[in-house]
Amino acid sequence: MTKVDGAGGSPAQVFGHPLFQGMPEDMRPILLRDAAVLHTQDGKTLFHEGGEAVEYLYVFSGSIEVLRHTQDGQERVFSIFHPGQMLAETAMFMTHGRYPMEARSRGDAVVLCLKRTGLQEAVRAWPELAMRLLNRLSDRVYQRVNDVEWYSDSTAAQRLADYLLRLHGDPADGPVRLPLTQRQLAAHLGVRPETLSRLLADWVAQGHISGARRDWALLNPSFLESLAQAARRSF
Repeated sequence: MTKVDGAGGSPAQVFGHPLFQGMPEDMRPILLRDAAVLHTQDGKTLFHEGGEAVEYLYVFSGSIEVLRHTQDGQERVFSIFHPGQMLAETAMFMTHGRYPMEARSRGDAVVLCLKRTGLQEAVRAWPELAMRLLNRLSDRVYQRVNDVEWYSDSTAAQRLADYLLRLHGDPADGPVRLPLTQRQLAAHLGVRPETLSRLLADWVAQGHISGARRDWALLNPSFLESLAQAARRSF
């Protein structure tokens, strides 16, 4: 990755992240050693799946998506990271030393690139950081276990309803805009693109939603909630 110094964010902002809040002053230079600000344009790949995992990222502005390519060449977007969030920090501790996914900029973005060596040294010197990372990893493992059960036990309609409701948030916010293309969303939900298109068309015809492409209004959230709730876990 090519880095430049300049406006866009102060490296000290990273200490506002929950992982690093309260970090001792003498540890901070270790964490920031050789860190650099990266200004990246839309569609720029920040690291590749299988590449050597030497840096992790803190997002100053814009957003970064992490994805994998399926065997049939489709893109599956796993997460989208926004300002104040961090990505790939867990990859700094993988025994194979490789990135498990690809990271790509969604629009112009500014990120802070931090080094694996600094994070590992900080973990050895400050046990609280190790505990926070363990908590973070444990929560992610638990979420992935639930995801596996969700994908195996739920229907395509239940998964789509749950996804739209999570995007919807506060009904006062109005229509939702899909952060993914419909083809990417189909891969994310584990359904065929044709199935996704049919579900959306059926729900439009039935008056439950309205819209097209990426912009949708949820006209009957209770219908979607009744679908999603049946497959959700209580915790």
